Amino acid sequence: MAARKWFSSFFPSVKAQEEEDIVDPQTVLREKCAQQGHTAQLWEKYQACNDRVNSRSQTTETCVEELFDYLHELDHCVTKTLFSKLK
Repeated sequence: MAARKWFSSFFPSVKAQEEEDIVDPQTVLREKCAQQGHTAQLWEKYQACNDRVNSRSQTTETCVEELFDYLHELDHCVTKTLFSKLK
């Protein structure tokens, strides 16, 4: 218990009010960005690769590059406005 009091004296806990619905702005922005131009095209490219790989029984192809391209573009889009929405 003493360790908990010591910890809480340095790092106060913050509790949300129960009436509020807390929405993560990053989640909202990711959904919005996922539907925009280049990001949506990269998602389609990733899905096409996934379908191609899953249709074969023996392949060494992976879709890692397509996934990284998609996630990079998605994060790039989100970071443009994410920090302006944080308190």
